[in-house]
Amino acid sequence: MSDSKPVINPWIIAISVMLGTFMEVLDTTVVNVSLQHIAGSLSVTPEEATWVLTSYLVANAIVLPLTGWLGNYFGRRNILLMSVGGFTLFSFLCGIAPNLPLLIIFRVFQGATGGGLQPLSQAILMEAFPPEKRAKAMAFWALGIVVAPMLGPVLGGWITDSYSWRWLFYINIPIGIAAVIMAVMFIHDPPYIKRGAGGVDYWGIGYLALGIGALQIMLDKGQEEDWFASHFILTLAIICVAGLVFFVVRELVTGHPVVDLRIFKNRTYATGVFLMTVLGFVLYGSTVLLPLWLQTLMGYSALEAGMAMLPRGLGSFLFMPIVGILMGKIEARKLLALGLVIASFSIWQLSKLNLNAGYWDIFWPQLLQGASMGLLFVPLTTITNGLIPKEQMGNATSLFNLMRNIGASIGIASVTTMSARHAQAHTNDLTRHINPYNPASQTMLASIKQAFMSRGMDAATAAKQAYAAIYGMVQRQASMMSYIDVFFLLAIMFAACLPLILLMKKAPKGGGGPGAMAH
Repeated sequence: MSDSKPVINPWIIAISVMLGTFMEVLDTTVVNVSLQHIAGSLSVTPEEATWVLTSYLVANAIVLPLTGWLGNYFGRRNILLMSVGGFTLFSFLCGIAPNLPLLIIFRVFQGATGGGLQPLSQAILMEAFPPEKRAKAMAFWALGIVVAPMLGPVLGGWITDSYSWRWLFYINIPIGIAAVIMAVMFIHDPPYIKRGAGGVDYWGIGYLALGIGALQIMLDKGQEEDWFASHFILTLAIICVAGLVFFVVRELVTGHPVVDLRIFKNRTYATGVFLMTVLGFVLYGSTVLLPLWLQTLMGYSALEAGMAMLPRGLGSFLFMPIVGILMGKIEARKLLALGLVIASFSIWQLSKLNLNAGYWDIFWPQLLQGASMGLLFVPLTTITNGLIPKEQMGNATSLFNLMRNIGASIGIASVTTMSARHAQAHTNDLTRHINPYNPASQTMLASIKQAFMSRGMDAATAAKQAYAAIYGMVQRQASMMSYIDVFFLLAIMFAACLPLILLMKKAPKGGGGPGAMAH
């Protein structure tokens, strides 16, 4: 070990990097429930206010894959300090933004500065801990990554209702300052990082920004614009495909790529990244779907829906440390397989819900799903990156986190679109049974009509109200059936991933890779 690098307890390093990361991940969801308040405060429409979310996610997605290169070029410690410091500064500026254009601009910079925090923290943790303790470190990292998005809506709803949406950004300031101070004191670059080495692939950066940026906007606005029926979405799709194709070709032929795609030659890494993409799809897709069901069909407020989601975070919080211990006793691939089975079962349980479901009907499946997240995130992260040489760790963790985020964006866009389309299909199917030749429907119509007439309505008005009431019941049932369809599909997706584990090599004991043994 280099004499210039002081010996620091790795858990202090873990706390240092996770402060900023937790803050950044929390910000991906904390603003969601406050869009109506932001729109009203800044005198804009709710649709315009959604750019507060989109701008952050786009900038975040563009910077994520560049983090490994940025860390090698400028120094990982410097990039970490710029990321945490910049995120804190732009959080303050978002809080004082007087209008929507400035808020969006500050959110772009907030997303750009925060984009590197996830892969940086993961790479630093993988290096700070000896191989036999990496599983516990990854459990600590995964705890923040999984719990923060679930706490976001609850915390956001409470702060907005109790104070103001501006405090959603102000709360980052003391955490960010603490994270900067700890990073200055305890984070140091490893000796193998050669700062400023190689040229700058400006074309690669440009193609990446174009492709990923267009993809993120397309996914975020697709359902709102009716997907490819919109020229705007179609144009974005063409830009996305062209940008990403040029980016891949450029990175494979240039001598100094900003993202080294050759790492996908490692079969275990490539399989792990694919599984993480699916995990992001299902986790974030179900995280969006359940509050939608609670608010649109069950009458929950935004804050109540957020509170109802807490068991998932509780399950992760309780079980994640246990997984860190189990990783030293049970082969990681077996734990990963068990995680997929439990996660699939928990989502299948959600697909059995109905309009009479109570709190405990959603509590236990969510608690189980939260527990399964530990069995998914910790072994998958350890296996995927365990055989990667330390010099490539920054690049590997950047792509790993990018694909989780892209999977999440695709998942959110897909579940909202599928639930809307399936609801329409079920509505059409159910309304076919409401006709003069169906005795059951006519009996119900007559009963409802009589109830309205008993309130003093004339026969014609009562008939119209009865048909409207029946149609409302049909729509609720159709929406419920659509949620059941999507939950069932998500459960199948997890189960279908089980055979892919066979493609992954067994991680070395403790989750260390060949490059890690030089620690």
